[in-house]
Amino acid sequence: MDTDVITKTKAKTKTKAKSKIPQISPGDTVKVSFKVKEANKERVQTLSGLVVRARKGAGGGNITVRRVTYGIGVEHTFPLSSPLLEKIEVVRHGKVRRAKLYYIRRLSAREARLKERRETMAEKAAALEAASAEGEIEEPAAEQIADEEEVEEVKEAE
Repeated sequence: MDTDVITKTKAKTKTKAKSKIPQISPGDTVKVSFKVKEANKERVQTLSGLVVRARKGAGGGNITVRRVTYGIGVEHTFPLSSPLLEKIEVVRHGKVRRAKLYYIRRLSAREARLKERRETMAEKAAALEAASAEGEIEEPAAEQIADEEEVEEVKEAE
């Protein structure tokens, strides 16, 4: 009896995560701007809240953001490769020891506060270097520095 071995392969989708998305981890407080379609209009809406879950994967991954509004908890899951996602801004980094923060759901607003994670000098230097590479931070020109030194010398002379 001949047995044919059939191998099944999954079609791999190559979706590329947006390069503008910062490093996000659970416990971070973020502002997510995303496009919303209402009738025939399209607008950008922002949601700021706590990242409860961050998944990374082949499809770009996704994050779940939780916010408590008027005593009601609202969670929204954003696929990071979605074209409807405008930008993600990290407001603060929370200090947590879990990968999934589902326990936050049962805590009151005061109990759910997280301590802020301190950045190491290496992380700050890397962030500063990345910002200067993107052109966000301009280094002062030599002429500008010379002008500032002249102003200081005039003030000292007076």
